[in-house]
Amino acid sequence: MDRAFTQFANSVARTAGRPITFVLCCAVIVAWAASGPLFGFSDTWQLVVNTSTTIITFLMVFLIQNTQNRDGAAIQAKLDELLRAVSDARNDFIGIEHLTDEELREILEGVEREASELAGDREGKRKLELLRASFGRLSRSRES
Repeated sequence: MDRAFTQFANSVARTAGRPITFVLCCAVIVAWAASGPLFGFSDTWQLVVNTSTTIITFLMVFLIQNTQNRDGAAIQAKLDELLRAVSDARNDFIGIEHLTDEELREILEGVEREASELAGDREGKRKLELLRASFGRLSRSRES
């Protein structure tokens, strides 16, 4: 069941993200709007599009969330493996995605402090800028 759902969710997410899908959806809405005079802009005519879009949106939320969850887990596993494999990397960063926002903020401040100590040399400054940019994107994505 899990494998079938995964394949289905991937297929739907891939199809929903294509430009042709967007164009087709726009065409359906234009056809619906153009049929308004034919149906006298009745309540039933309005209900058709309202109900259809609500149902489709409701189902798509779950399918896309499933795809995003798997994608995020796969990326974290890959990053954890890279941290484990690189000899200079600190293994204590493995799994930090499970921490609270406050705990992540504390880690960021500590890493920034360490990086600022390196900022005396050109490479240290570059690393600090990259670090701030990376964690800035993390903070913005968590806020939204």
